[in-house]
Amino acid sequence: MTDIKQHLQQQLREHLDQRDPAIDNLSEQELREHASNYLSACVQDQQHQLIIAEVVNEAIGLGPLEPLLSDDSISEIMVNRFDKIFIEKAGCLQNAGVKFSSEQALRRAIDRIVLPLGRHVDEASPMVDARLSDGSRVNAVITPLALAGSCVTIRKFSAKPLSLNALIDSGSLSAAAAEFLILAVKCRQNIIVSGGTGTGKTTLLNTLSGQIPASERVITIEDAAELQLEHENLISLEARPKNQEGQGAVGIRELVINALRMRPDRLVVGECRGAEALDMLQAMNTGHAGSLSTVHANTARDALRRLEVMVLMGGIELPVVAIRQQVASAVDIIVQIARLSDGRRVVMSINEVTGLDGDTLQVASLYERSRSGQQLESCQTLCQFAQQQSDEMQTKLMNCLVN
Repeated sequence: MTDIKQHLQQQLREHLDQRDPAIDNLSEQELREHASNYLSACVQDQQHQLIIAEVVNEAIGLGPLEPLLSDDSISEIMVNRFDKIFIEKAGCLQNAGVKFSSEQALRRAIDRIVLPLGRHVDEASPMVDARLSDGSRVNAVITPLALAGSCVTIRKFSAKPLSLNALIDSGSLSAAAAEFLILAVKCRQNIIVSGGTGTGKTTLLNTLSGQIPASERVITIEDAAELQLEHENLISLEARPKNQEGQGAVGIRELVINALRMRPDRLVVGECRGAEALDMLQAMNTGHAGSLSTVHANTARDALRRLEVMVLMGGIELPVVAIRQQVASAVDIIVQIARLSDGRRVVMSINEVTGLDGDTLQVASLYERSRSGQQLESCQTLCQFAQQQSDEMQTKLMNCLVN
């Protein structure tokens, strides 16, 4: 069966390489149908008809990744090498049970992803970030960096963004905490979503951004476009990597600076990871309240420290106290999320940045997940100080809505 499959693959490639104008002008779907009809005419044995779809997928599409991409229950696809593919389902990893026929087949699939986007991957530039037509994020690394062969990671995104009600139903968020976050967004609180890799930061950011009033102008800025906002007055900006000559790169920081000239009511920065943190903090402090972003951090306090470090990465010589003053006046709410051992992604706490005590940033928990890990509860019964801060924040938000 393997010999027949390889023979059909070679036969189909030779047929498609003829550069027939009638073939070159076909859409992807029409090309798939053309290839299937061509192979069906070449194969008489009914048993061999079953492998035609596999041959077409590998020659035109993404090979064994095609059925994985169409499976909505799969959230992540990880190709460790051409014959080792893993998937994430319900937060748990498992072997996909499929593989590419060779390293060359995997490399062709990578090229089909990146070339239409104007990206390239070769030995001189062996890493690339890209996205599929459905918005799924792709990262690929090839030799010599990937020692065992090319590897690909695909972060899939649901065609329909998650709602807060869905997060409540799944136990990721309590109804009271969800109501608080809705108030916080509508009352233009600056919110940072903090968490580790794969915890669902972008998903929650997308959900919170959906609560922005329709009357406001929103500009999203991302390294690779992932947000799926259904906002009428929306501009989406995406960073651009350098070209083959090493020129033309446009980073997040440049986009943030430019976005301030575009009359935004809200800035939504997909992820803060470098010197753009200072520009975002300044935007939050200068008339763009209600902005949202994400950072990689394990706790709310770590998120604030990360912001400090990212500002320092910009090479601007500012005293640490001045940076902390910027952070304290810019950031209002930190939503800390995590992925539990059973694969569930949950909101662990909602925290308020209350200001500076000397040169130390103060953080008070407004909501915190119970020790059993089953529910996100108000901290009013956990800490008198947090209770005071929670009351003040709720009063401020309610007054904002009334006014």
